[in-house]
Amino acid sequence: MPTVRDLRAKAGDEPITMLTAYDAPTAAIVDDAGVDVILVGDSVGNATLGHETTLPVSVDGMAHHVGAVSRATEDALVVADMPFLSFGVDEKDSLENAGRMLKEEGAEAVKIESGPHTIDLTEKMVQLGIPVMAHLGLTPQHVNQYGGYPRQGTDRKAADRILELAQAHAEAGAFSLVLEHVPSNLAAEVTDAIDIPTIGIGAGPDCDGQVLVINDAVGLSEWSPSFSKQFGAVREEMECAVDDYVSAVESGSFPADEHSHEESDLDEFY
Repeated sequence: MPTVRDLRAKAGDEPITMLTAYDAPTAAIVDDAGVDVILVGDSVGNATLGHETTLPVSVDGMAHHVGAVSRATEDALVVADMPFLSFGVDEKDSLENAGRMLKEEGAEAVKIESGPHTIDLTEKMVQLGIPVMAHLGLTPQHVNQYGGYPRQGTDRKAADRILELAQAHAEAGAFSLVLEHVPSNLAAEVTDAIDIPTIGIGAGPDCDGQVLVINDAVGLSEWSPSFSKQFGAVREEMECAVDDYVSAVESGSFPADEHSHEESDLDEFY
């Protein structure tokens, strides 16, 4: 099982693979494929739970999914995404919420959507033994502030701010950094400037690794962002399987003899 130290050592060397997972069966598949990191993302809110954004996801809800993924994972590093308002408001609550994911649910690290307010918090978490994956660029928990999900760092001032925050979080002890929906040349600049690995999503090919939401990667989503790629057609396969099941039940072809068991000792009762 890779550790955060192993992952950090991959900066500029071996590509890092990361996918999200929200339940035990999916985590087992991702783990068996040899993915380095499984992120239990707060994207569970809109990917699995039917919400329009990630904001409704609670600490209890996230813990539920983190535990399921951790129990099914043997090799990958499990990272728990800290949901909206579970960190950065009160230091004591932030530390307890993050610590719970490791102590009770089996994660090896947490991810926090980062900003100026999380630099000191990152340092404190690391000091207490809670490894931190930072996250800059598009941070979906700010959807109401952004008015949507626009690309970030598209002018020099905004790019410099992301670069400064990346350096600050690396110095604070973060072991890696997610860069989301930023120009590829900015991601390359950040990757060159810090000594921890960058993991991109919509950030181009020059990051040290890549991450996708599992629903997008396997083709389960009805819609995927332009920076994603569907590597399968799971939705189509599920639709065909469910259609076939309905037809088989309605036609009487399921269950067939091989799907049933008849007990001869019961014949005397009928």
